[in-house]
Amino acid sequence: MSAPAPRALDLGGLVDLYRGARLPRTVKALGATSFLQDAASEMVYPLLPAFLAALGGGPIALGAMEALADGALTLLKGAAGRWSDRPGRRKPWVSAGYGLSAATRPLMALAASAPQVIGLRVIDRVAKGLRTAPRDALIAETTPAADRAYAFSFHRGLDHLGAAVGPLLAALVLLAAPGRLRWVFAAATLPALAGWLTVVFFTREPRRAAVTERPGGNTGWMPPPGLRAPLVAFFLFSLGNASDAFLLLRASEMGYSAVGLTLLWSGFHVVKWLASAPAGRLADRFGSRRLILVGWSIYALVYLGFARADRWTEIAGLFVAYALYYGLTEGAERALVVRLAGPAAGTGATLGAFHFATGLGTFAASLLFGAVWALVAPSAAFRAGAALAAAASVSLALATAARR
Repeated sequence: MSAPAPRALDLGGLVDLYRGARLPRTVKALGATSFLQDAASEMVYPLLPAFLAALGGGPIALGAMEALADGALTLLKGAAGRWSDRPGRRKPWVSAGYGLSAATRPLMALAASAPQVIGLRVIDRVAKGLRTAPRDALIAETTPAADRAYAFSFHRGLDHLGAAVGPLLAALVLLAAPGRLRWVFAAATLPALAGWLTVVFFTREPRRAAVTERPGGNTGWMPPPGLRAPLVAFFLFSLGNASDAFLLLRASEMGYSAVGLTLLWSGFHVVKWLASAPAGRLADRFGSRRLILVGWSIYALVYLGFARADRWTEIAGLFVAYALYYGLTEGAERALVVRLAGPAAGTGATLGAFHFATGLGTFAASLLFGAVWALVAPSAAFRAGAALAAAASVSLALATAARR
């Protein structure tokens, strides 16, 4: 008798993987929230430069807006996790962050001047800073340690899927109402509001005591001892991780049209979603450290590829590989830092320290990358990013060798 074909079972397992069948309801609810919120965000973000210019804001205003937004995001990501440790509650921070972001959508549709747009953009980033580390801590605390990388990756995957859907929704609105950017901003209110309501009604957090001072705990502003050397590696990597806008600029130089760039960007996020959940499961099985080192190696090779690419087909392949890097590392990084910090450290403070270190590096990365691009050559900027990724890989391997 021949063995039954396992195809249906495999398909069922794949469906379960992407719908988070084994994950707590709170993790799935936060994933749905991120999908809705990122769809709303990506409906708005690509149109902001043109909208700002239409209200009289030029390149200086655009640069000031993004610098203020990124600065506020970096500082609050580091602090909010620690703040959420102290009262022993995370959900209020997560709910407030998503609610504040949702409130900026209709206000953006009503903005009448460039300073108003800048202010609303900064408020939106403040909201993201308030919710990010407490949300990640909530995911860590509601998920068994054996599934933690998968939980983080599942959440990040839905975030990326929302980022793929958002520009397509904006394009549909603009097809129905050409040139009506305010209509897009108003329409973005709906998914943002739905995301906030999902947090309010469908997330629960486990009961726990507020973090108090304990020997070996993370009570000061310094991260716990087991995390300090790895954070240096994370900072070093993020220092070479410039804005993805430079990759789009490189693609445009290779002949991609505006429509082609939109499709490339949307497809890029779809691949990130497809890669995230399976990679999280692999990280739980084989170790987050290994997945991160593989992902960072892929990143270095991708940046070397961008330095040499001269055809649009090569650019498309590099974007696919770059999406795999995201899938391999995002969940694994968060799971690793929680494990390295140990149970004595506040989970919010631990993840806040991680987000602060990576955010600080990313904030400087785009400035450095842009300077090398302009003053030397684009290929030199990409090679520098690859070199920093390689150095970070060595640093992380050494920093975590004793904790394997």
